[in-house]
Amino acid sequence: MPAPDDIVSLDAIALSRAIHTRDVSCVEVMNAYLAQIDRLNPAVNAIVAMENRDALHALATERDAQLCKGESLGPLHGFPQAPKDILPVAGMVTTKGSPIFAGEITRVDAIVFERMRKAGAIFIGRTNSPEFGLGGHTYNPVYGTTRNAFEPSRSAGGSSGGAAVSVALRMLPFADGSDMMGSLRTPAAFNNVFGFRTTPGCVPYAPSDDVFFQQFSVAGPIARNIPDLGLLLSVQSGFDARAPLSRRSDKPADFANALERDMRGTRIGWLGDLNGHLPMETGLMDTYAAALRHFETAGCTIEAASIDFDLDRLWNAWIDLRSLTFSGTNAPLYRDSVKRKLLKPEAVWEIERGLKLSGEDVSRAVRDRAAWYQAINALFDRFDYLLMPSAQVFPFDAELDWPKAIAGREMDTYHRWMEAVVPATMASLPALSAPAGFGPGGLPAGLQIIGPTQRDLGVLQLGLAYDRASGLSHARSPLLG
Repeated sequence: MPAPDDIVSLDAIALSRAIHTRDVSCVEVMNAYLAQIDRLNPAVNAIVAMENRDALHALATERDAQLCKGESLGPLHGFPQAPKDILPVAGMVTTKGSPIFAGEITRVDAIVFERMRKAGAIFIGRTNSPEFGLGGHTYNPVYGTTRNAFEPSRSAGGSSGGAAVSVALRMLPFADGSDMMGSLRTPAAFNNVFGFRTTPGCVPYAPSDDVFFQQFSVAGPIARNIPDLGLLLSVQSGFDARAPLSRRSDKPADFANALERDMRGTRIGWLGDLNGHLPMETGLMDTYAAALRHFETAGCTIEAASIDFDLDRLWNAWIDLRSLTFSGTNAPLYRDSVKRKLLKPEAVWEIERGLKLSGEDVSRAVRDRAAWYQAINALFDRFDYLLMPSAQVFPFDAELDWPKAIAGREMDTYHRWMEAVVPATMASLPALSAPAGFGPGGLPAGLQIIGPTQRDLGVLQLGLAYDRASGLSHARSPLLG
């Protein structure tokens, strides 16, 4: 029987192969991951709302029986998974980190979870998220604070903080997440893993009451390496008629089978701190400078890049459209005097801003967003890909709500410290957060690889070449021993 440590140390692709060749049983896999969760989760609080152990063992036993009959549900057959506690999962609690929904059992699967379940995943619990996914720090009044995989006194990032920590600590083979304002990218950067914000439509985002309007939040994968990331994305992606903006053009299998590509001669533009617009914590820019050299090792050329655009105009358009989106969904909670008292201040702030917006305000923000897209898209005439910081700070004190200042510059909103993730979101571009090394204090940093719209596969191909050149993703948390 393989040792539990050996099982959880396997890459997801190797784990799938071992399960299907019967080198390990699904019961052994389940036992190994549950033991890892028992050992490490108390220190970080990444996985919450755990399912009944007897029921999980019964499902693992059923998966083994299927393999005995030559039946496999798919590449995730027997994989323990814990869907992020934002989108619904049939038969599981979906709190969105809010006491308003604490204990609420949902009846349907989001499409991304439906696909993971059909591919053989066993849902063992949920990964923790901040209330309604707001803010880049994972804490809420239902489950508490999720802590960093490398230094538990620090933030795990958010909103997919529980997912990133679970992957970094081998408590899950890989994990799902979602991203509106860096929710896949910030926690990936803070925990030295990969988080991929996909192009809207690559992964169907439903069920939702605003399927025609939802252009900012996307679902995507978090993993320890690019091939594993591609494997999960191959399950998650592809057209679904219930999500009318999802794309038919993707070939989901390519994300698993077409990652190899010679990147020599690839032209990369380094956007850095946007000519000083973004304040950066001391030590981060030096960490990024060291990471950039690995792209050159992979045969790429890197040049400084800049965009001629009023970045305050971009920010103002972003926060208007974000508040509009959030208030449109959650205004009924605000209008209920009892439920309003249970909303975090940031949620109230977003809703009140959104309710005050006029049609003219929204129209202006939409036009500004279009202008921004044209400005950044023009850079792809000169460059094949762009690079930016994933975060403007290293993981901060987990007891803080959010960083109030960076490099002496006061942050005027609860999310201004995350401004580096806005350019890709507002342009609907695919953006991969890849490990960029560790700062002088030993804390992780991440780098965004941004591609032209709908070039998701190309971004992963470049990410693979970079990872092989850098080896930065191989760094292990001290908690792993």
